[in-house]
Amino acid sequence: MEITAAVLRAPDAAYRIEKVHLAEPGPEEMRVRIVGAGFCHTDVLPRVPGFLAAPPIIPGHEGSGIVEAVGSAVIDFAPGDHVVLSFDSCRACTNCVSAHPAYCDTFFARNLTGARLDGVSTVTDEEGLPVAAAWFGQSSFATHSLVSQRNAVKVDPTLPLELLGPLGCGIQTGAGSVLVALSVTAGSSFVVFGAGGVGLSAVMAAKVAGATTIIAVDLNPARRELARELGATHTFDGGQQDLLEAIVEATAGGAQYALDTTGIPSVITTAINALRPTGTCGLVGVQQGDLVLDPAALAVGRNVMGILEGDAVPQVLIPKLIALWASGRFPFDKLIKTFPLDHINEAEQATLNGDVVKPVLLPNP
Repeated sequence: MEITAAVLRAPDAAYRIEKVHLAEPGPEEMRVRIVGAGFCHTDVLPRVPGFLAAPPIIPGHEGSGIVEAVGSAVIDFAPGDHVVLSFDSCRACTNCVSAHPAYCDTFFARNLTGARLDGVSTVTDEEGLPVAAAWFGQSSFATHSLVSQRNAVKVDPTLPLELLGPLGCGIQTGAGSVLVALSVTAGSSFVVFGAGGVGLSAVMAAKVAGATTIIAVDLNPARRELARELGATHTFDGGQQDLLEAIVEATAGGAQYALDTTGIPSVITTAINALRPTGTCGLVGVQQGDLVLDPAALAVGRNVMGILEGDAVPQVLIPKLIALWASGRFPFDKLIKTFPLDHINEAEQATLNGDVVKPVLLPNP
């Protein structure tokens, strides 16, 4: 069928809104009419020369929508179901069956190449040429998306579906890092470096977890103010000279948990050094260089943990986050500003310059 999609044609090009052709669902696939799709910093990766996924490509991996058609082997979904889309996984390897699908043996091939494992293209342009359309198993910067039933989560149809897409990645990553990967405990101290969508979701989750000292570090004063509104007990300017000392003082000797969302080696070093003995630092996002630590940095029982997607099972965590939102304890909607799909270049710029925490594109207004 003919659909409309935002296509990235070159690493340095603006998005183009194009008519493209979408294949029919395979046996285990579904066609979803996209209602909302969050713009995440990860969607900028296809612009990086030499990255796994390359243009022409339809990015988008925080989609939400309504099932329109299902393949013959789909048993858990039916046309009319409202769904949130998340990352893809095989559900058969050791990590998947151990409830760690973000560490699936085929995670990178399924999610970060833009291609299906079988190499078949499900989208062609008006000239009949293939366009990569399996970004995180969804490529949801479009009016419709072809997805596996594995990476969909059914949600209540009375919910504001257009707002739920970011739960599938950025918000899931921040909240899952706190609630699942790090397992932040009540009465503990937590510090997050970077108060974007992931970092602010971590702040909200730390409050839910019962942490009593919650610190957000960011260069942007407006982000620090929002962090306070969402549950941070302290905020610090990431550029202040005595940042490490200020964190250690605020946590009475160092934080039990830290989370870096920046990927900047110098920031990660500060995050690790801000830990108390036995503390754990989680790292999310794309690392931006080699990390070099002092030989004594980990000698006192500090730990460093790499985290993908919050180590979450989307079908478990996303309903929990929705329930917390409904009870007023996880107000992720405060991060969101909506844009029509044809304003995607404006939304991308708003993401990159920090004007908007979480843009959400509306392909079917």
